[in-house]
Amino acid sequence: MGAINREDVPAAIQNENVDFRTTTEGGMAVAFVRLQKGTDMAPALAGLPDDLCPCPHWGYMLKGQLKMKTKTGDEVYKAGQAFYWSPGHAPEALADCEYVDVSPADEMAAVLRHVRGEA
Repeated sequence: MGAINREDVPAAIQNENVDFRTTTEGGMAVAFVRLQKGTDMAPALAGLPDDLCPCPHWGYMLKGQLKMKTKTGDEVYKAGQAFYWSPGHAPEALADCEYVDVSPADEMAAVLRHVRGEA
Protein backbone atom coordinates (compact mmCIF):
# COMPACT_ATOMS: atom_id res chain seq x y z
CA MET A 1 0.00 0.00 0.00
CA GLY A 2 1.02 3.55 -0.52
CA ALA A 3 0.23 6.77 -2.28
CA ILE A 4 -0.69 6.76 -5.95
CA ASN A 5 0.66 9.73 -7.89
CA ARG A 6 -1.11 10.79 -11.08
CA GLU A 7 2.16 11.32 -12.93
CA ASP A 8 3.16 7.69 -12.23
CA VAL A 9 -0.04 6.21 -13.68
CA PRO A 10 -0.07 5.25 -17.38
CA ALA A 11 -2.67 6.69 -19.75
CA ALA A 12 -5.37 4.22 -20.79
CA ILE A 13 -7.02 6.78 -23.09
CA GLN A 14 -5.31 9.98 -24.16
CA ASN A 15 -6.32 12.42 -26.86
CA GLU A 16 -7.08 16.12 -27.22
CA ASN A 17 -10.29 15.76 -25.13
CA VAL A 18 -9.62 12.93 -22.68
CA ASP A 19 -6.75 12.02 -20.38
CA PHE A 20 -7.78 8.85 -18.53
CA ARG A 21 -5.07 7.27 -16.39
CA THR A 22 -5.72 4.14 -14.37
CA THR A 23 -3.94 1.64 -12.19
CA THR A 24 -5.11 -1.28 -10.09
CA GLU A 25 -4.67 -1.62 -6.35
CA GLY A 26 -6.38 -4.24 -4.19
CA GLY A 27 -8.82 -5.30 -6.90
CA MET A 28 -9.94 -1.73 -7.52
CA ALA A 29 -9.13 0.57 -10.41
CA VAL A 30 -7.97 4.03 -9.41
CA ALA A 31 -8.49 6.53 -12.24
CA PHE A 32 -7.27 10.08 -12.71
CA VAL A 33 -9.50 11.67 -15.34
CA ARG A 34 -9.35 14.99 -17.21
CA LEU A 35 -12.06 15.92 -19.72
CA GLN A 36 -12.07 19.04 -21.87
CA LYS A 37 -15.21 21.18 -21.95
CA GLY A 38 -17.73 19.70 -24.39
CA THR A 39 -16.41 16.15 -24.20
CA ASP A 40 -19.36 13.75 -24.32
CA MET A 41 -18.52 10.12 -23.61
CA ALA A 42 -21.96 8.81 -24.67
CA PRO A 43 -20.90 7.93 -28.24
CA ALA A 44 -17.97 5.85 -26.92
CA LEU A 45 -20.34 3.93 -24.62
CA ALA A 46 -22.75 2.96 -27.40
CA GLY A 47 -23.11 -0.81 -27.52
CA LEU A 48 -22.81 -1.31 -23.77
CA PRO A 49 -26.01 -2.15 -21.83
CA ASP A 50 -28.46 0.73 -22.41
CA ASP A 51 -25.54 2.50 -24.17
CA LEU A 52 -24.31 3.59 -20.73
CA CYS A 53 -21.34 2.73 -18.51
CA PRO A 54 -22.23 -0.37 -16.45
CA CYS A 55 -19.44 0.15 -13.90
CA PRO A 56 -19.96 1.87 -10.52
CA HIS A 57 -17.58 4.66 -9.49
CA TRP A 58 -16.80 6.41 -6.21
CA GLY A 59 -14.74 9.58 -6.37
CA TYR A 60 -14.09 13.26 -5.96
CA MET A 61 -14.38 16.17 -8.39
CA LEU A 62 -11.17 18.19 -8.28
CA LYS A 63 -11.98 20.80 -10.93
CA GLY A 64 -14.75 21.91 -13.25
CA GLN A 65 -18.29 20.73 -13.83
CA LEU A 66 -19.62 17.46 -15.21
CA LYS A 67 -23.10 16.37 -16.27
CA MET A 68 -23.85 12.72 -15.70
CA LYS A 69 -26.56 11.44 -18.02
CA THR A 70 -28.63 8.51 -16.70
CA LYS A 71 -31.86 6.76 -17.63
CA THR A 72 -33.61 8.55 -14.76
CA GLY A 73 -32.31 12.05 -15.57
CA ASP A 74 -29.19 14.16 -15.55
CA GLU A 75 -27.18 15.23 -12.51
CA VAL A 76 -24.46 17.89 -12.37
CA TYR A 77 -21.30 17.52 -10.28
CA LYS A 78 -18.91 20.35 -9.41
CA ALA A 79 -15.42 20.74 -8.02
CA GLY A 80 -15.29 19.97 -4.32
CA GLN A 81 -17.97 17.26 -4.40
CA ALA A 82 -17.57 13.57 -3.63
CA PHE A 83 -19.72 11.27 -5.76
CA TYR A 84 -21.08 7.80 -6.33
CA TRP A 85 -22.09 6.99 -9.90
CA SER A 86 -24.15 3.81 -10.04
CA PRO A 87 -24.10 1.62 -13.15
CA GLY A 88 -25.91 3.25 -16.09
CA HIS A 89 -24.34 6.64 -16.77
CA ALA A 90 -22.55 8.69 -19.44
CA PRO A 91 -20.44 11.75 -18.56
CA GLU A 92 -20.36 15.05 -20.42
CA ALA A 93 -17.93 17.82 -19.43
CA LEU A 94 -19.74 21.15 -18.99
CA ALA A 95 -16.39 22.80 -18.25
CA ASP A 96 -12.82 21.52 -18.27
CA CYS A 97 -12.91 19.03 -15.42
CA GLU A 98 -10.73 16.72 -13.44
CA TYR A 99 -11.68 13.98 -11.01
CA VAL A 100 -10.39 10.88 -9.29
CA ASP A 101 -12.51 7.75 -9.11
CA VAL A 102 -12.31 4.22 -7.76
CA SER A 103 -14.12 1.31 -9.42
CA PRO A 104 -14.06 -2.49 -9.43
CA ALA A 105 -11.00 -3.27 -11.57
CA ASP A 106 -12.51 -6.01 -13.76
CA GLU A 107 -15.60 -3.95 -14.58
CA MET A 108 -13.53 -0.86 -15.38
CA ALA A 109 -11.19 -2.88 -17.59
CA ALA A 110 -14.15 -4.18 -19.63
CA VAL A 111 -15.46 -0.64 -20.18
CA LEU A 112 -12.02 0.58 -21.24
CA ARG A 113 -11.69 -2.27 -23.74
CA HIS A 114 -15.05 -1.29 -25.23
CA VAL A 115 -14.20 2.43 -25.42
CA ARG A 116 -10.85 1.64 -27.08
CA GLY A 117 -12.59 -0.68 -29.57
CA GLU A 118 -10.89 -3.82 -28.22
CA ALA A 119 -14.05 -5.62 -27.08
